[in-house]
Amino acid sequence: MDKVSKDGMDMTIGVDLGDKWSRLCVLDEHGEVCEEGRIATTADAMRKRFSTEAPCRVVIEVGTHSPWVQRLLEELGHEVITAHTQSVRLIYGGTNKDDRLDAERLARLGRVDPKLLHPIRHRKGSAQADRAVIRSRYVLVGCRTKLINHARGMVVRGVCRSRNAPREAPPPQIRTSGITASGSYLG
Repeated sequence: MDKVSKDGMDMTIGVDLGDKWSRLCVLDEHGEVCEEGRIATTADAMRKRFSTEAPCRVVIEVGTHSPWVQRLLEELGHEVITAHTQSVRLIYGGTNKDDRLDAERLARLGRVDPKLLHPIRHRKGSAQADRAVIRSRYVLVGCRTKLINHARGMVVRGVCRSRNAPREAPPPQIRTSGITASGSYLG
């Protein structure tokens, strides 16, 4: 890939992020494509590629990798615009879907008017980690509730019974340990 020796602020780079490889398109101050290529979607590869680049506008699309890519590129001094591409019909609704074209379209839209990209801002890393813990807790509570309800349903239907309850009447609170499908007890 050729390096551009401009001051950088007139350049716009569009990056179509992929799981393993990302496509990039660099536009000069006149809107001409001066570089196209692909780059591994890893922190090391991104750092190596963009640390030598003069500060410029980098446009990425929202996705799995966009939070850490946004943080990394901002640390390197670039202006990062994370596009909500579902709201950009040119990219999302296009019939000519191609990663190379998407990177160029991101760069062109970012160069002309970033508001057309419906930009978003990702939360800080610590806030995302906190939300992940809360979401995991929510999912675990939901699983526990489903298991309890399943065990209660099995007891009510007489398919299995609780350790201390008579077969006719299910207990008010069911303990899931010690219940088997045949009605025998684990223990």
